[in-house]
Amino acid sequence: MADFPEYRPETLAVRAGQQRSQFGEHSEALYLTSSFVFPSAAQAARRFSGEEEGNVYARFTNPTVTMFEERLAALEGAEDCVATASGMSAIMAAVLAHLKQGDHIVASNSLFGATVQLFNNILSRTGITTTFVSHTDPAAWEAAIRPETKLFFLETPSNPLTEIADIRTLAGIAHARNILVAVDNCFCTPILQRPLDMGADLVIHSATKFLDGQGRVLGGAVCGPKKLTEEVFKYLRTAGPTLSAFNAWVLLKGLETLKLRVEAQSAKAAQLAAWLEAHPKVGRVFYPGLPSHPQYELAKTQQKSGGAIVAFEVKGAREQAWQVVDNCRLLSITANLGDTKTTITHPASTTHGRISPEARAAAGISEGLLRIAVGLEAVEDLQADLERGLSLT
Repeated sequence: MADFPEYRPETLAVRAGQQRSQFGEHSEALYLTSSFVFPSAAQAARRFSGEEEGNVYARFTNPTVTMFEERLAALEGAEDCVATASGMSAIMAAVLAHLKQGDHIVASNSLFGATVQLFNNILSRTGITTTFVSHTDPAAWEAAIRPETKLFFLETPSNPLTEIADIRTLAGIAHARNILVAVDNCFCTPILQRPLDMGADLVIHSATKFLDGQGRVLGGAVCGPKKLTEEVFKYLRTAGPTLSAFNAWVLLKGLETLKLRVEAQSAKAAQLAAWLEAHPKVGRVFYPGLPSHPQYELAKTQQKSGGAIVAFEVKGAREQAWQVVDNCRLLSITANLGDTKTTITHPASTTHGRISPEARAAAGISEGLLRIAVGLEAVEDLQADLERGLSLT
């Protein structure tokens, strides 16, 4: 498929990366094996040394996983992709593959809570330090650079406030100082946004979310040029945060409907966001597709639509926000997102509950904030479900 770059995303999502065995299967095969057999000792030696391409051991080579990697790389416009066991392991692999003790990261202060925990509590033990800056202020990123800075890390739109970072501007600042830029593209997926086209060096995915799309399996991925991903592959081969063959097979099937789902969910999210913005019990709505969003114009230059994530502040605080959540009968009360089923969560006590109150305040996460990941249900039914709780606040 790499020989046919003119294929559109919906075609790549169905056809890219497919490898058929001698049996000629039409659907991608699921290879459930821990190791692979060689016809001779000489070939085994060539495979282990890397002299000959081919499968060796399922910790780092598996045909089903390879098909998923090639398909996602095609969608992102990347030269290569390395799949991992989860989105968090993808971030860990990308960082440890390229940074060492004494190196420094500049990161958005609007990252997913677990990512903040990873940088502050895990990577800090290795001697890798992080400075968190305003997601939307390029000058703050530039001011935070040190001689030892090796990476800019951001996710755009941010979780949960859907703030938009200027990828092109940040890439320009970073590259002028030989700093890598990694963008978590979980919220948009390559259907709505391709960070590599805007200057990013690496794209990170929690495949658990929209890439799967039905809340079934965990997975992660790092996409980018081969010279960067080969370092991630070396880390994976030794450390082993491996994507299972079964999960890769499920994710392959998820990618086939990715464009249909993301576009439909985004359209429904835009409708729901407009309804919430007009609701008397809602103080503020955060959605990049609304003209009221602070980075609305920037979002239009980076994304094909506003996406499927809507955050809003209930007038009041935690008590009123929890009342809305507890009265939902249709929306699933869970922190996962990207599902065909709409989910709702209270970020201050779930996804960002483990970070300090000061960090939450700096990220703009109030006690009245709720995040909705819009699925494929009728918008009218979602509105009715939310109205039940909002009417009581």
